[in-house]
Amino acid sequence: MDLLLTDYLPIAVFIGVALFIGGALMLAPFLVAYRNPDPEKVSAYECGFNAFDDARMKFDVRFYLVAILFIIFDLEVVFLIPWAVSFAEAGEFGFWAMMIFLGILTIGFIYEWKKGALEWD
Repeated sequence: MDLLLTDYLPIAVFIGVALFIGGALMLAPFLVAYRNPDPEKVSAYECGFNAFDDARMKFDVRFYLVAILFIIFDLEVVFLIPWAVSFAEAGEFGFWAMMIFLGILTIGFIYEWKKGALEWD
């Protein structure tokens, strides 16, 4: 039983160090922070503009479409890197499976382009 517990000692030390560092980083600002802030610094917006509308206003759907497009290409890269690393072992089946995957993504990109989702007029 003692041997089993000593196997878990590095994990316990890691958790302890992580909790200590996390707690120290959460308490450090209260100890070292500058406590006499400039009124301009603590204003609602630091960009120089006054708030002009509700913070819960509706966003244009194009922001969401661009985000979806980013996710599509991000997933493409996530699948392409391991495929490229193991290309020699993937064989012909692996090659054509990736070509089908890339073809589907290309069709989706062309569809989004034709619908005008990438136009910001």
